[in-house]
Amino acid sequence: MGKKRKHSETEAVDNVKKDETAEERPKRTLLGWKNNGDDDKSQNDSVGFRNKEKVLVTCSRRISFRYRHLMLNLVDLLPHCKKDNKVESKESKGATLNELVELKSCSSCLFFECRKGKDLYLWMAKCPNGPSVKFLVNAVHTMEELKLTGNHLKGSRPILTFSLNFDKKPHWQLLKEMITQIFGTPKDHRKSKPYHDHVFVFSIADDHIWFRNYQISCPHSGGQKIDRGDLEKMTLVEVGPRFCLNPIKIFGGSFGGPTLYENPFYVSPNQIRSLEKKQQAGKYAKKVKAKTRRKMHEMENPLEVDEFADMWKE
Repeated sequence: MGKKRKHSETEAVDNVKKDETAEERPKRTLLGWKNNGDDDKSQNDSVGFRNKEKVLVTCSRRISFRYRHLMLNLVDLLPHCKKDNKVESKESKGATLNELVELKSCSSCLFFECRKGKDLYLWMAKCPNGPSVKFLVNAVHTMEELKLTGNHLKGSRPILTFSLNFDKKPHWQLLKEMITQIFGTPKDHRKSKPYHDHVFVFSIADDHIWFRNYQISCPHSGGQKIDRGDLEKMTLVEVGPRFCLNPIKIFGGSFGGPTLYENPFYVSPNQIRSLEKKQQAGKYAKKVKAKTRRKMHEMENPLEVDEFADMWKE
């Protein structure tokens, strides 16, 4: 049997092996490689804030095909979103959606709720503490319907632009901040591209928020870079989809809670349909009254007897 080495001899052998091997590889972090000599304080100072926004996109059952296509178009435009199965639109949908958002590790939610197969409502919420907004969606046009010439790369980060009306009133400022957090793709997201080639436009007209998506088009050859002078030649080509958001209420919590703002000019689609039915019923009542007036006129003014009425019967 061989003799056992002393502890001092084993330490000397290990030191020789460490000197012969290559240098240690630096530690890998989310923001790059970290050298061993760097201080932790300097590393923490360089990290700063990291946006980890994730959006859950889902819809209610019995949604129509046009509204489902609109939801899928938004899923394609938001690389930081997660799509989930349909949810039953009941009174307890708030607790169900908050639980789904927590299971999916998301911080926001876009819920498309369809009523009577005609009306589309959009819930935009920050989970789990709020706030949340309920919109009525009008003027829906999907990418498949429009067939526009614009095109941009899937997963690229958008530039968000807002009209000046968003800074005039407090509820518009709150909506602007929520839209910025939900529709803005986080930097260095694993599914996003590190550049901008399209623009999301949010503008206010008639107390409605109108959404448009444009491609940034510039005339240049593929291999050359764009000069600063050529930036003025850039044009915007619409891609789609199009829709209009009519704010109904702003709640303090997630899918409920105290009401922070209520739109005084909002008229529900049920009231509009009932007014249209009353107008149609008024037309029918006018026809009935005209028939009765005609009968009364014929009874008051009977025709005279014709002398030659029975001449050809003989």
